[in-house]
Amino acid sequence: MPKENSGVIAFRPLYGSRRALDLADRIEEGAAGLAAFAEQLTDEEWKTPISATDHRPVGVVVHHVAAVYPVEIELVRAIASGKAVTDVTWEVVAGLNAEHARENEAVSKAEALALLRRNSRMAAGAVRNLTDEELDRSARFSLSYGAPVTAQFVIEDHPLRHSWHHLAKIREALGK
Repeated sequence: MPKENSGVIAFRPLYGSRRALDLADRIEEGAAGLAAFAEQLTDEEWKTPISATDHRPVGVVVHHVAAVYPVEIELVRAIASGKAVTDVTWEVVAGLNAEHARENEAVSKAEALALLRRNSRMAAGAVRNLTDEELDRSARFSLSYGAPVTAQFVIEDHPLRHSWHHLAKIREALGK
């Protein structure tokens, strides 16, 4: 986006900082690992519940990871701009996860993997455009109990970690 400065137009670089590039690469690495593992699953494994307490099938969880990237990026953008996020609580997240599971109980592997690839690329692209200043900016974040956290922390704790977290849970559920 151009910025005008004394008659000179300066363009923001297409990509952000070295840190932003690294964070984006790690988002893509996690999503690729989840996708590669999920591609090899049988239909029975795709329908296996994650645990005794989380009854969502593996396929629904893969789709869940894919579906929330846009929401996670909006949270990152809010914090990166210095805006507090106060209305997203773990109770709200649990409700959204339950609603997602109901609405996507029959999701196909092809649909979930396509969404995972598309949304993880989008998330990585958004992160790549962040500057060091934006990564370092902090604001109160309700998912961190109101603590003022940096945008980089939100990236690492949400869009980056999410695929790794659920892949570990899926592996545990399937004994793989």
